[in-house]
Amino acid sequence: MAAVWQQVLAVDARYNAYRTPTYPQFRTQYIRRRSQLLRENAKCGFEPGLRRQYLRLRSQLLALRYGPLSEQSSFRASSVRSSRTTLDRMEDFEEDPRAQGARGHRRSVSRGSYQLQAQMNRAAYDERPPGSLVPTSVAEASRAMAGDTTLSENYAFAGMHHIFDQHVDKAVPRLQFANDDKHLLACCSLDGTLSIMTLSPPPPTVKVTLRGHAGPVTDFAWSLSNDIIVSTSQDGTLRIWNTEDGRCIREVVDPESSELLCCTFQPMNNNLTVVGNSKHLLQVVNISTGKKVKGGSSKLTGRVLSLSFDAPGRILWAGDDRGSIFSFLFDMATGKLTKAKRLVVSEGSSISSISARSWISREARDPSLLVNACVNKLLLYRVVDNEGTLQLKRSFPIQHGSQPTHSIFCPLMSFRQGACVVTGSEDACVYFFDVERNTKAIVNKLQGHSGPVLDVSFNCDESLLASADATGMVIIWRREQK
Repeated sequence: MAAVWQQVLAVDARYNAYRTPTYPQFRTQYIRRRSQLLRENAKCGFEPGLRRQYLRLRSQLLALRYGPLSEQSSFRASSVRSSRTTLDRMEDFEEDPRAQGARGHRRSVSRGSYQLQAQMNRAAYDERPPGSLVPTSVAEASRAMAGDTTLSENYAFAGMHHIFDQHVDKAVPRLQFANDDKHLLACCSLDGTLSIMTLSPPPPTVKVTLRGHAGPVTDFAWSLSNDIIVSTSQDGTLRIWNTEDGRCIREVVDPESSELLCCTFQPMNNNLTVVGNSKHLLQVVNISTGKKVKGGSSKLTGRVLSLSFDAPGRILWAGDDRGSIFSFLFDMATGKLTKAKRLVVSEGSSISSISARSWISREARDPSLLVNACVNKLLLYRVVDNEGTLQLKRSFPIQHGSQPTHSIFCPLMSFRQGACVVTGSEDACVYFFDVERNTKAIVNKLQGHSGPVLDVSFNCDESLLASADATGMVIIWRREQK
């Protein structure tokens, strides 16, 4: 029944733009109430045929009332021109910041060669029978602890937990839960502000609004300790914020007087931030001094849209609007960038999101890169050497032609067979894919947005998923408890 009520909610959400156009708060209250009622009715056990008939009648009545709905008419927000990669810190399995002693410093256990590890993984994968597992006792024991639940059951959602609408009618290009936190969430908006929201204790509220940018905010990043946020804007500034009181600690003006489009912290040294701008330039900035790091600049072939480090912080990938992904070697001592490799994904197609991870699942280490590239596919690459060379592993069909859509790896490595990634899509849906499944890879599909879904983020224990769209709506989804 859950699939049918979500389809009904999706129809209501897409027509929601036509309801009381001068009262956006009413539209949000309406769709929230519809979600609640549909969830309650889904538990009543009505015949599936009746529910499908209701869905058809509902669609016909709405079409008679507001006119036929085309896909393009539901995408009310204009194309957002900037984006960044997810800031999900994809650490190695053994790395635990709480076991490191000094806060903010993590030892790296990724000292082996990417190339050797990737070859070993491929050999183990290719030689095993279909559906079998890599023979590690740890994986088998972990799976026994988890029981027989599948990925589809594991990533089933009970519906909307909350809807935030403080940025309504202006796109929210980025959102992310704070590091190792279940209830603290931030997002940025093209209205020039950022919001920090808290989901507990109930009711969920906007904790603080960060104001100061003179133009649309394109990206932001949490520091490892969550006490600082850095943000970039089309006004040409990088701002550093205190997350407790919303105070702007420092403003760094781009020396090129260009729009700043993306940013990310260096994972091993949060004093350094990498920033990409509209003049094709990648720069390493010391946020304590506000100055560029000597040797920490490099040119790409287009506007820099997305960034991601590997877990140890030694390799940086950057994507541009010409369809290229560059890898850089990062000198931990000096902050110097050395250009290593270039991959042309698709000439002229924007690389809107890059996300790196060292482990796909508990089966074996398999360094990977998840990429959104405006080619109507979500792309999964294997990192084959220690210079960041990429080899295409899988692709998944989604609607993605122009919007700055983002995707993430699920933060917890599953005890179950398979591994999951989540992505937004221009058809107003959130998709879950099993990267290990050769056919019918879609694990789940969430419907409820009224415009292109631009970003998604899990909290640390995967109990909540946040998604943001081009109409300014942020939806918090609650996972079903098994």
